[in-house]
Amino acid sequence: MKTSCIRKANLDDLEQIAELEQLCFPESEAATKEILRNRLDKYSECFFVLTLSGKIVSMVNGMVTEQADLIDDMYCDESLHNDSGKWQMIFGVDTHPNYRKKGLATAVLNAFIENARIEGRKGVVLTCKENLISFYEKFGFVCEGKSESIHGNAIWYQMRLEFLSYAG
Repeated sequence: MKTSCIRKANLDDLEQIAELEQLCFPESEAATKEILRNRLDKYSECFFVLTLSGKIVSMVNGMVTEQADLIDDMYCDESLHNDSGKWQMIFGVDTHPNYRKKGLATAVLNAFIENARIEGRKGVVLTCKENLISFYEKFGFVCEGKSESIHGNAIWYQMRLEFLSYAG
């Protein structure tokens, strides 16, 4: 049996993270290795990876901000990250194609959401394609309709999970 671990990522994970990102998203949507390096350098605490026997097979990444909506500039401008921001954004939930439909994305996403709750965030925001709305609704996300995002020339829907326990 393979041993699994969910942990925060670091720069040593860059090669595996970049490879997973390229496997999971079309070229027009995937973050480049350089962008991923910049994100890891600026806010690695917003990267959670799930490993099986030491290999990264699933991950969630994003940034923290005061802005309530996910905007395209966030994908490539690390300066928009704010450690004390109210909102945890999610840029991607990636799972290696050979490991899908095994609950791995659910496990790492639950850990990521719980971390945002523990850190006292107001909630978590992401954008997804229409076919994934029901997946995120299972975690309590609410679809707010079409996003203004044009990232990768795709149609995106903004999803929000607001924590009832927020005291801010």
